[in-house]
Amino acid sequence: MSAAFAVLTAGLVVFHRAVPNSVGRLGSLLEVFLPWLGLAVVVLLGVALSRRSVTALVALLLPAAAWTYLFGGLLLPGGKPGAYDLVVVQHNVSDENPDPAGTARALLDAEPDLIALQELVPPALPVYERTLAPAYPYHAVRGTVGLWSKHPLTGVRLLDVRPRGVTGPWSRGLRAVVHTPRGEAAAYVAHLPSVRVRASGLASSWRDESAGLLGKAVAAEEVRAVILLGDLNGTVDDRGLAPLTSRMNVAERGFAFSFPAAFPLARIDQVMARSATVGHIRTLPATGSDHLPVAAGITLH
Repeated sequence: MSAAFAVLTAGLVVFHRAVPNSVGRLGSLLEVFLPWLGLAVVVLLGVALSRRSVTALVALLLPAAAWTYLFGGLLLPGGKPGAYDLVVVQHNVSDENPDPAGTARALLDAEPDLIALQELVPPALPVYERTLAPAYPYHAVRGTVGLWSKHPLTGVRLLDVRPRGVTGPWSRGLRAVVHTPRGEAAAYVAHLPSVRVRASGLASSWRDESAGLLGKAVAAEEVRAVILLGDLNGTVDDRGLAPLTSRMNVAERGFAFSFPAAFPLARIDQVMARSATVGHIRTLPATGSDHLPVAAGITLH
């Protein structure tokens, strides 16, 4: 039985795209938690050792190898400080954050070049602007998302990623050109719609549609280098984000599970890039948000 479960686990890791999304988006639901299938290998190893089953131990080589192939590289150490052209921070600060000033100060400790924030609400926005202004003289805000930069910004505009059926005020995307010492890069900041896990499966249709709109915007971007920072409400393995992950590079090192902050299970706060490499991604200490901030190093090509 252990050997059969080992083969099944290996199959789910390698062929997760074969799990259909037609019913309850089960494929996407599996992909959200795909790295955690490594725990199944650990449990099955314990069972095999307790039963002294050589067959089960040999079968475990399949899921262990599959998991290592897909995720083992994320465990490798990142670059040394100063190894990247840019350091960026992405954080959904929460519209219920009780300490926006403390949150802003915590992000400053990472000394990033760019800070992208989501769920900026009118009472808290002046606090973020005031706290970040001394170190970040350039910033742009559109609706509930914002970008703070050490380098000049131009070409700031609203990015429309509103899915059909969403009514009322809804402005959750912006685009700007960052003039870095290594050249121009188009920075995109986005907050895609939330998903919900229900008895019927994963409810993600609005998120998927919004990801498609964002993917089209990136594809049409004329500036060669693109950096995307956002709460995308999905992991890089989730096929719902394929309009983005098929066009952009994702982090090469680090798991950086960012949500929920109290017990992080998945990284839904993402840093992606085109004509650039996303090096090591890591979480920063908890703030007053229900998300953890993530920081990543970027190397422009």
